[in-house]
Amino acid sequence: MTEFKNVTVVKKANVYFDGKVVSRTVKFPDGTEKTLGFMQTGEYTFNTGAPELMEIMSGRLEVLLPGSDSWKSVQAGESFNVEANSKFTMKVSAPADYCCSFLK
Repeated sequence: MTEFKNVTVVKKANVYFDGKVVSRTVKFPDGTEKTLGFMQTGEYTFNTGAPELMEIMSGRLEVLLPGSDSWKSVQAGESFNVEANSKFTMKVSAPADYCCSFLK
């Protein structure tokens, strides 16, 4: 899917890590939410309450997922899942555009 229709976009940005990661929340009629964001190069650790699907639309990174001791390479066109109530770390080596879907 390259675009979303009939959605509400929250105007206030979600700003993390001194502005190096910024996203906007998109709300869908069925109650689901996604964030569309951009990450500059760097290393970032996030906590999540809900399970997530992270789709990388451009850029390149490595992710260390919960329960794993090895980094996984991810680039444009690829995605990964994150368990609920966990934390994960990303090392962004090329600025990354992403879509995070909060799963139920």
